[in-house]
Amino acid sequence: MAATPRKALADVRQIAARRTAPIVLELDLTVDPLEGVPSDPVTLALAHRRTTLRDLVEALRHAAEDPRVSVVVAHIAAVGTPLARIQEIRAAIGLFRAAGGTAIAYADTFGEFGGGTGPYYLACAFDEIWLAPSGDCGLTGLGMETPFLRGALDRLGVAVEIGQRYEYKNAVNTLVERDFTPAHLEAVSRIIESSSEQVVAGIAEGRRMPADRVRRLIDLGPLAGPVALDVGLIDRLGYRDEVYAAARERVRRSAAGDASAAPGAAGAGLAGVVDADLAPTADTDLAAGESDGGSAGEGAEPVLMYASAYRRLAERREKSPVRRVATLTARGPGAFFLRETAPTPQRLADAPAAGTGSGSDAAGSLDDSAAAGDTRGVPLAPSVTAPHRDPRRSVVALIHGTGQVILGQGSPGPFASPVLAAEAAAAAFRAAARDEDVVAAVFRVNSPGGSYVASDLVRREAERFRASGRPLVVSMGDVAASGGYFVSLAADLIVANPGTLTGSIGVFAGKQVVRELLDKVGVGFGAVAEGEHALMMSPRRPFTVGEREKLEEFLDRVYADFVDKVAAARRLTREQVHELARGRVWTGADAHANGLVDELGGLTDALRLAWIRAGLPEGDTPRVRLAPRPSVLERVRAPK
Repeated sequence: MAATPRKALADVRQIAARRTAPIVLELDLTVDPLEGVPSDPVTLALAHRRTTLRDLVEALRHAAEDPRVSVVVAHIAAVGTPLARIQEIRAAIGLFRAAGGTAIAYADTFGEFGGGTGPYYLACAFDEIWLAPSGDCGLTGLGMETPFLRGALDRLGVAVEIGQRYEYKNAVNTLVERDFTPAHLEAVSRIIESSSEQVVAGIAEGRRMPADRVRRLIDLGPLAGPVALDVGLIDRLGYRDEVYAAARERVRRSAAGDASAAPGAAGAGLAGVVDADLAPTADTDLAAGESDGGSAGEGAEPVLMYASAYRRLAERREKSPVRRVATLTARGPGAFFLRETAPTPQRLADAPAAGTGSGSDAAGSLDDSAAAGDTRGVPLAPSVTAPHRDPRRSVVALIHGTGQVILGQGSPGPFASPVLAAEAAAAAFRAAARDEDVVAAVFRVNSPGGSYVASDLVRREAERFRASGRPLVVSMGDVAASGGYFVSLAADLIVANPGTLTGSIGVFAGKQVVRELLDKVGVGFGAVAEGEHALMMSPRRPFTVGEREKLEEFLDRVYADFVDKVAAARRLTREQVHELARGRVWTGADAHANGLVDELGGLTDALRLAWIRAGLPEGDTPRVRLAPRPSVLERVRAPK
């Protein structure tokens, strides 16, 4: 019986040690992080254990402010992560390193024999790059292949009748051409060139070598691990256990240095918050050798924690009553009783004008005459609630728009692709406008486009949100093109990553005619119609002359409206927009240079800009609230 109290005491000491122990933050980048929020409960449950992009970015932000986290270890693999998403992770790693942390990247292989340029570009944002001795450094450059189906469709007996505005609207070329058109080749070549410039510059900066040398090494790739080590592309060859042993040693040295500099300060980060997430993951490299004795925090082994678990723990700490009281105490005794009023017009005018790039002048400030003109005469729904602008309660609403733009509510389900449904997006903007805590909104757009009408409906609701007196910032994800750019036009600011694909200001429409194919397989159709154009979109017959004229009228009308709205939103002439439009896709870097976006950056930058434009303290971390916040019942029930 005497052993029981001793064991209990040892367990208590072990728990106390873990609460104050150093943390090694682990990023699992062997799976592409999720973007957006699933709209149905089944997908949400399935995705619960999968890391999201916000998990990674927010965990790194918290870690940069936590003295217990001095080392980040990322396991990287070639999983097809888009360039813009890689750049958001790189930026978050850069902020962690700037705060004094050490970041270590480990890969089993950067593409087995090839295809490792993306993950290697990501790894170059870290302090050290480790590679398994048997792995390859598949740094081979960027490329893009486009299939052309015209020959196959001709053999099948499928005719394609499509119109487009204009020559760069090359999505239809897959169906109607046999090879690149000159305009298509020009646009794709520039996308690859711009993306390659970004990748080469990032690798050159991370590895501290000239860009020309990086290009020569790309042409020599793929390289075996020892060769990559010799030429300076990686820092160490080693297996996973060796990586974590090195990370543990770094943490020990860092903890020893902190202890000698400030005795008793260990555990100041997330200490005091008891949570199951503090338990280390199943990693014997870090768990081995933990001491059963000693006081809490003295000689404690580092705790390995995944990004999603660490983020949940850090956010619970921020919301804890103890933390809130400490924050209010730091502001003085009056903070317990006084509530700040809304900023005066002069205060809003003095707020920093977000946007330092070439397109920032196009966005202007919140109270300039042009911005007022954008929202003048926009009727507000009776349910709109003015924000209170109390800094203690103010939040930035985060609205996700992911997938193809469609009309209606969409059809959520575990096997359905995410969609930017017009009704759902409009409801999110209305919910944000009704929330008095919301002082600004960020619309995260990750969409290749879709329905013209649906895009215009979403743009209108975004415009009405701005009319409530709140700033709106668009954050573009991997792609925000065509309809994805259309829905962004109501924003005060548009923020895009350099590798974002955007623009594609144009339109196409038409149909496929399968009459010959049906004849080949013996399928016949009978048709009865009243009205000259009743069967206009029938796949059984081609357009008549009159129907083709209607199609051309539609394309001209949509393109003209798109160009006019871009010209008004970006403060460009119609001729200037037409030169940038014609269906051409741009990288975020080129779009910024041409005035189609205002800032280069990720979601974190967009949230910060929205917070500042709302007149809130620039030094505060923006508080974020998803909009809307549906209950489980609302997720399950059928749309009205």
